[in-house]
Amino acid sequence: MSNNVEEKILHGTTTVGLKAKDGVVLCADMRASAGYFIANNNTMKIQKIDDHAGMTMAGGVADAQNITDILRYHANLHRIEKQEPIPIKSLTRLTSLIFHQNRGYPFIADILVGGYDNDGPALFNIDMFGSVEEKNYVTTGSGSPVAYGLLEEEFRENLTVVEAKVIALRAVKAAITRNIGTGDGINVSIIDKNGFQLLTKEQKKAIIAL
Repeated sequence: MSNNVEEKILHGTTTVGLKAKDGVVLCADMRASAGYFIANNNTMKIQKIDDHAGMTMAGGVADAQNITDILRYHANLHRIEKQEPIPIKSLTRLTSLIFHQNRGYPFIADILVGGYDNDGPALFNIDMFGSVEEKNYVTTGSGSPVAYGLLEEEFRENLTVVEAKVIALRAVKAAITRNIGTGDGINVSIIDKNGFQLLTKEQKKAIIAL
């Protein structure tokens, strides 16, 4: 991968995903770097795909938005045709396929797909080559080395989403503090048996001083 492409993906974002025993936590900073994300400081790097599924994105905003739209379309179609939510694994395969089909003109993005389906919580990382990895915890973007340090220390089996959201917030906050490209607040969402929920400012403040 050329340095230029790698920098585009990594510059100015930290996203974190954690799989707990009762759900998935997705977390991302809100900084937007001109040229890669629309330059404002409230960029939604966490997107809801369906009531039971979400994704985070690091990279080009148009590419990531394209992928979000395609996933939403297929999730909706599956719900209508099969009368049930699309499995998270199917969404992940679809994301991988999108990357593979665009190899000639690659999507510049690094995606986390997470959710809660009939098999329980699931979390996957899909890179720009379409490679898929199932994860218990993962971080992407320029602040990820700092975030990984905290995740490796704090993650353990049998975390609840209540515990996991604290760790996710702390990991992104650590990256913001240490990384010039990351910043301007943090968004965090929980996906569990009750569906997709984006935490409010008040709920976030109750967990950690942002």
